Amino acid sequence: MDFKITKIEIQKKNLDRVNIYINEEYYFSCHKELVFKLNLKVGSNVDLNIVNKAIIEDDFIKCKNYALKIIDKTSKTTKQIKLKLIQKGFSEESILKAINFLCEYKFIDDEKYTELYINQNIKRWGKNKIKYSLITKGIDEEIINEYLRKLDKEDEIEIGKNLALKKYISIVKTEKDRNKINRKLYSYLISKGYSFEYAKSIIDEIMSSKVYDDIDE
Repeated sequence: MDFKITKIEIQKKNLDRVNIYINEEYYFSCHKELVFKLNLKVGSNVDLNIVNKAIIEDDFIKCKNYALKIIDKTSKTTKQIKLKLIQKGFSEESILKAINFLCEYKFIDDEKYTELYINQNIKRWGKNKIKYSLITKGIDEEIINEYLRKLDKEDEIEIGKNLALKKYISIVKTEKDRNKINRKLYSYLISKGYSFEYAKSIIDEIMSSKVYDDIDE
């Protein structure tokens, strides 16, 4: 049986896509660039293997374009993009090809994402919280550790002290018991992602400083 393309029509709602009819019946739709790429013409006989190849290629194009649309709104990690493509129902093959394309042309770059994310959040979170957050976004732990090691220890402690001091000023408005203040500050810094060692060092300095003591006098 011959399989002949009998109609190629541009979709009304998406001018970049066309509907392909074979033997007078709708068979599939695809991006219009595939029509030229595969030399699909009305009146020509087609091999269904070529048609199936077009369907697979079209799925990749849609997958890639959808991923680019996501990235255009906000930067994402490889894992985040992959999950969204899975949820959208694209094939495993298309997702893999799309991810490879995005990585090759640096549309997604987990190392760059990690560096930017750390710089954006280091003034409000400690290393532990930043690390946990990046892990949940799918960043490899080795990449995270590499960039966290670049942080200056003194700078991190100073940022922690500033956060703790603001919290201290808030706490002492209603709490005068130093042990309770100490515990609340400790819980606060741990929740912010500071290590037990850093939290203790910061709190000891705040609670022992005459300057800070004067605040609640």
